[in-house]
Amino acid sequence: MSIRQTCLAAFASLIAITLTPASAQTLRYANQGDLKSLDPYTLRESTTIAHHGQVYEGLVARDKDLSTIPGLAESWETPEPTRWRFHLRKNVKFQNGDPFTADDVLFSADRVRAKGSDFATMVANDTKIIKIDDHTVDFVLTAPNPILISQWDVWYIMDKKWAEENNAVAPTPAAATTPSYASLHANGTGAFSIESHQPGVKTVFKVNPNWWRKPEHNLKEIIFTPISSDATRVAALLSGEIDMMEPVPIQDIGRVNSSANATVMNGPELRTIFLGMDQVRDELLNSNIKGKNPFKDIRVREAFYKAIDIELIKTRVMRGLSTPSALMIAPQLFKLSGDFTRPKYDPDGAKKLLTEAGYPDGFELSMDCPNDRYVNDAAICQAVVGMLARVGVKVTLIAQPKALYFAKIFKSGNYNTPFYLLGWTPSTADSHNVMYDIMGCRDNPNSSRGLTNVGGYCNKEFDAAADKVLQETDPSKRDLLIKAAFEISNKDFAYIPLHQQALAWGVSKKLKVVQRADNQVLPYWFVKSE
Repeated sequence: MSIRQTCLAAFASLIAITLTPASAQTLRYANQGDLKSLDPYTLRESTTIAHHGQVYEGLVARDKDLSTIPGLAESWETPEPTRWRFHLRKNVKFQNGDPFTADDVLFSADRVRAKGSDFATMVANDTKIIKIDDHTVDFVLTAPNPILISQWDVWYIMDKKWAEENNAVAPTPAAATTPSYASLHANGTGAFSIESHQPGVKTVFKVNPNWWRKPEHNLKEIIFTPISSDATRVAALLSGEIDMMEPVPIQDIGRVNSSANATVMNGPELRTIFLGMDQVRDELLNSNIKGKNPFKDIRVREAFYKAIDIELIKTRVMRGLSTPSALMIAPQLFKLSGDFTRPKYDPDGAKKLLTEAGYPDGFELSMDCPNDRYVNDAAICQAVVGMLARVGVKVTLIAQPKALYFAKIFKSGNYNTPFYLLGWTPSTADSHNVMYDIMGCRDNPNSSRGLTNVGGYCNKEFDAAADKVLQETDPSKRDLLIKAAFEISNKDFAYIPLHQQALAWGVSKKLKVVQRADNQVLPYWFVKSE
């Protein structure tokens, strides 16, 4: 997108906000990224999930402190170690009036595991789902899973009848070029319904008067407008044209805090920002090295790791609002994280490793990066490009909006990138989620393991360790198993973890919000005053 196009898009977004009638019960929210699809199985990304969570709900939910609470299932039990029985709420209706029943759960379990779903790891392929009656469902597993309920808060249940009537039985892939009915329309059981959806322009949510839960908010309407321009987004907040924005650019935090209308809510985030490398292809994409893939050599992966000056990224790019990480999991989520340290920044050592690997003059490749998803994402990638240049690696940066970025790297399951930046918040608040989804081998077409493993890292010893982590119920023993697994991946230089970024929400002083560490903006807890 050209500078002129960017400015015009930002101006159009601001005009769309300005022309909307003001109301004390209307929440105007802006984000740097777009809401591409309303299909709740298209993209496993926190901002998108949060938008879907206004409309859809899961069998379980998470409270303000991220603890697991009942959702569409009012209770559950494990009559056998491998059998989970869920008792569904009665008298719950979808927003079009259809009753919620066990048939919707069975349908959603099939749909979420179907080709094109980005949430296939939510329900294992070998899980058997049994309808006991209209409000009781059994999930029969092949092995015990003590963290199952913590995995399902963002597995949203869809209306079987509505999906069948609208030819929306199949999930919409992230790389789809033609929108499906479910990507443009929604029908859930949640606090809000979709009144209108214009991808890239505006999405309007209306309160669901028949929501089964007791509302804690006082909103009648939510107007979401994507505004990619940082300057335009901040200006709209300071002028009162929007009530909330996320994220606040680091350089503007002081300015917002000193304003009369708004303040910045800061807090720790559980998301880990990391770099990944294609370790699968025999020939690296977009590289001058032909006939082989440098990243298959552990010395090259170690060289890239040691070429990254994480402290410079923290102080210069993130202005101190990041916590460098040695692991692919936030320290708040793993008690033994303090036992790990990052390799020291060592450009000379990196050059030596590249020479030993057969690349004394380095090599060329491209890097994919979003420019509207994470805090200073494009700036981080630019810094990485400069650091790698110092060790002889020439990187061509391809930074683009998240909708294009995710569609590219997940295109038709081909993981179309040689080197990339990504962020991951474990939906279960547990290390196994990272080990299975991001770091697990993706070599079995009949398994959902590694579905989001873009670089294709694969170590069977690591997978075996991850399987033990899933089945162990003793917390102390489990922590030691997690530690052993991360020791394997760190020794492999499987990924380059960078940091956990800090939350920075710009909030009107007329708005009372709940800020969760998973960075999900959930207005059903917001109260707006006159």
